Amino acid sequence: MDNSQFFMTVKDYSVSHETFNLYHDQTLNLLYVHPKPRIENLGKYYESDDYISHTDAARSLFEKLYQFIKGITLNRKLQLINSLQKNKGTLLDIGAGTGDFLSVSIKNGWRGIGTEPNKNAQSVAKKKGISLIDDTDSIERHSVDIITMWHVLEHIPDTQKQIAELKRLLKPNGTILVAVPNFNSFDANYYKEFWAAFDVPRHLWHFSKSAIKILFEREQLQLEKILPMPYDAFYVSLLSEKYKTGRMNFIRAIWVGLLSNLKGIRSQEFSSHIYVIRNT
Repeated sequence: MDNSQFFMTVKDYSVSHETFNLYHDQTLNLLYVHPKPRIENLGKYYESDDYISHTDAARSLFEKLYQFIKGITLNRKLQLINSLQKNKGTLLDIGAGTGDFLSVSIKNGWRGIGTEPNKNAQSVAKKKGISLIDDTDSIERHSVDIITMWHVLEHIPDTQKQIAELKRLLKPNGTILVAVPNFNSFDANYYKEFWAAFDVPRHLWHFSKSAIKILFEREQLQLEKILPMPYDAFYVSLLSEKYKTGRMNFIRAIWVGLLSNLKGIRSQEFSSHIYVIRNT
């Protein structure tokens, strides 16, 4: 990209243990992996029993804590979409993982559609009665009321192409909810190359507020508001402690997560954000 400079070298601690370079696009205030792995090779970086988003594992204390917090955040996400649209219509969850959010949405009265390219995650979702499709190609244009992407956009190789597809699918005045990590947060600056949310090379991009606003405006999609995801600071700090020291260090991680949220109240830069984006 134009106007970019080297930012940091980061290790893939969870799967390959390879190192990857992050560059900073100064125009958008966006980080990206360069060079990106070839698209046909990306799948191997998700092949791990420890990639918790594609399993319902609850073997360790950390996994049990993750599943507990996931239950709380699922209800909060449901409350959010219900507050945005009183009349329940069609909801599309892109990157639905093991289908948990889609499941609670359908039970709440939404007509749910979910996409998930990972076959293992699809298999777990199917056991819950949730059928997921590989991609959005077969979905009719302007047929969806709300599109959700919970920590998914950072995984997409071609961001602008994906945003254009969101525009194609969304009804007039429809809403997109995008949750992504924030490299401008306190916990990111504290852990630096050990920050777990860098998660290279699965996370190909790291977005700032300005990057999200500009990228979506290119497709006539308007950023309406930004909401914090306070639980992410604790989850990310626990993993970051493990990457940095070899141990979870629960007390220190909780302290860093708390500090990140407190500082986020003042700076409005939290560990992760939900962006509420409206079709114009």
